[in-house]
Amino acid sequence: MERSVLEKSKLDLRAPLSTKLRQDTYAVWLRLVTLLVGDLSFLSLAWMIAVTYGTSADSFLRNPTALLVVLPLEVGIIAARGLYQSGERRCDYLGLTKAIILAHILLLVVAFLYQPNLLAASRSTYLLSAICSVLLVCADRFGIDLLLKQLRKRGAIRYNTVLICPPEDAEKAYSILEREDCYRSIKIVDACALSLDKSNVKNLIEAIRNLGVAEVFVCSWTSMKDRMFLYWSLRNAGVSLRILSLDLEAFYRRSKILMLGGTPTLKFSPPLVTGFDFLVKRCFDFVVSTLLIILIFPILLSIAIIVKLDSPGPFFYKQERVGLHGRYFKALKFRTMYINADKLQKELEARNEMQDGVLFKMKDDPRITKVGKFLRRSSLDELPQLFNVLLGEMSLVGPRPLPIRDVQKFSEHHFIRQEVLPGITGLWQVSGRSNITSFEEVVRLDTFYIENWSIWLDMQILLRTALVLLQKKGAY
Repeated sequence: MERSVLEKSKLDLRAPLSTKLRQDTYAVWLRLVTLLVGDLSFLSLAWMIAVTYGTSADSFLRNPTALLVVLPLEVGIIAARGLYQSGERRCDYLGLTKAIILAHILLLVVAFLYQPNLLAASRSTYLLSAICSVLLVCADRFGIDLLLKQLRKRGAIRYNTVLICPPEDAEKAYSILEREDCYRSIKIVDACALSLDKSNVKNLIEAIRNLGVAEVFVCSWTSMKDRMFLYWSLRNAGVSLRILSLDLEAFYRRSKILMLGGTPTLKFSPPLVTGFDFLVKRCFDFVVSTLLIILIFPILLSIAIIVKLDSPGPFFYKQERVGLHGRYFKALKFRTMYINADKLQKELEARNEMQDGVLFKMKDDPRITKVGKFLRRSSLDELPQLFNVLLGEMSLVGPRPLPIRDVQKFSEHHFIRQEVLPGITGLWQVSGRSNITSFEEVVRLDTFYIENWSIWLDMQILLRTALVLLQKKGAY
């Protein structure tokens, strides 16, 4: 009788053959111990510095046992904010700063309740400890992240994983996982060919165990039959299941996962004051473009004279381009081609080096003048577009405005580029410029910029643009 009950229990989908730890237990504990030891060490150092160089008056902080209150409180708040998790959360410096500041506010409350008369005497200690804690902990996390990247470049701390997806999604899903740069190998399993009966899933789980896989990615989860059978089989094997939704891949902005009637939903929140961010960007563009025009006016004048002397025609080239919401405007550039260049382009279409033909690019374009080659290599030909920025037709940073000929070849999803002000520079320019031969890659970079825009991102792109121009990478 007992044997019969035991045999029936083995038929339960939820019952593993044996009790075991999950596959990534070692990696999870290694991450937790490394981060925890680093945080405890540098938080202790921060408080030692604060007590040594802060106010010399007596305070409960000067009692050696104070660290028994300080450290658990700070580490507890950091943990509560999820900053010991893997991936980007580990290096969320803004989150770390907020957690440490909150801990210090709570410590003020504790100090007031413990010694209210001595609180004013130790203000410098609190301020110094907060600053040192933020700087040291963020520096520690940055160092750990840098070390991790170096180790992964050498092939260490990488993992095997399995991707279950339909053949038509395999390339896209594979590229997403490859960009994470933490997998040693990615084995692809055809979801269409995978029959989820007991024998096939058993073989799949056995192969996953042999590879030492800790997590499995699945695309098109809702279209799979008997998916719960696969889930419980992976669960019993101690392997994490991650649903990779390619439909949501275009949303690059950070989101929250919230449950709605037992169903997970992604929430994308707007900024606190909507529309204010665009006002900030426009003011930034206006001020910076005005200052630049004033500072480089002698350079603009010199280039205009050189262009005029090099070949017949005007020094400015005004080309009608497509801007915000599909409106046409005249984009200014220093002329780099002979005056009949537009007519010759039709004859050169067959030599277009862009793979999909949306943009027109040639490395050795015969229409370019001698001075034009130098201006293009140095990108000095685009300096007059500062006047377009001043007039509000363009921004310093944004998707590049394209000629009408290029926009007419757009697919439907390409028009997202036209919903923001075009820019003089952008992620395309600092990520390879003319070396990028796929317009889909251009759109992907532009979409990432639109979703993640901030003044700080604009400043980063402007700085990287300056470095790219000095190195003359990808320009012709």
